[in-house]
Amino acid sequence: MTIQQEFDQWARAGKDRGMEKRHWHTAGPALARMPVEPGETVLDLGTGSGYALRALRETRDIGPSIGLDGSLAMAHNASEYTDDPELGFVGGDFHDLPFGDGSIDHVWTMEAFYYAERPLAALREIRRVLRPGGSFFCAVNFFEESTQTHGWQENIDVEMQLWSHEQYRERFREAGLRVASQDTIPDEETEIPPAEAFPTEGFDSREAMVDRYRVHGTLLTVGVAP
Repeated sequence: MTIQQEFDQWARAGKDRGMEKRHWHTAGPALARMPVEPGETVLDLGTGSGYALRALRETRDIGPSIGLDGSLAMAHNASEYTDDPELGFVGGDFHDLPFGDGSIDHVWTMEAFYYAERPLAALREIRRVLRPGGSFFCAVNFFEESTQTHGWQENIDVEMQLWSHEQYRERFREAGLRVASQDTIPDEETEIPPAEAFPTEGFDSREAMVDRYRVHGTLLTVGVAP
């Protein structure tokens, strides 16, 4: 199954709204860090329901911005969730971005970058479209150190790229991005039951759930175009 087919199915089943709710636990704090000025352009890769751009319009008054998704159905849904003329949503490929060199002020992606089939090529495309000084905020929950997430690959039919903290930094630099920062954002909103409630459907122990949400949470790597 292709990435588009997989996520077209998710969109038709309404899973985009569920992802939005779950992602917001750490996406909110990450978006708050973006050095976005009013009127600037943001590209949201793997936009899903488009929630990140809607939030940035509301809180940061961003200018004309685009949400791109490998799923045409996701992009269609996102366009239905807003009537803001400054926001557009399109289907597309991370490896061949339909934007001019240096035309984007900032790029955001949440829980999507690891689906890129050629991640280094995707990073080079991001570097190409960013203006000098523009930032790339890359947020992922599926990464090497977060062992509780590794089983996700078994539940999806498309390949997922499992990188470590260091691999993200190395690949950013290889693509021509300066690594400005990297840290993990804990998910403080997901409720963790008491130890006697385990095992649960998703975790064998409370310690495992704490590791997933509070210890590792979301890995945020920030790159800046020179």
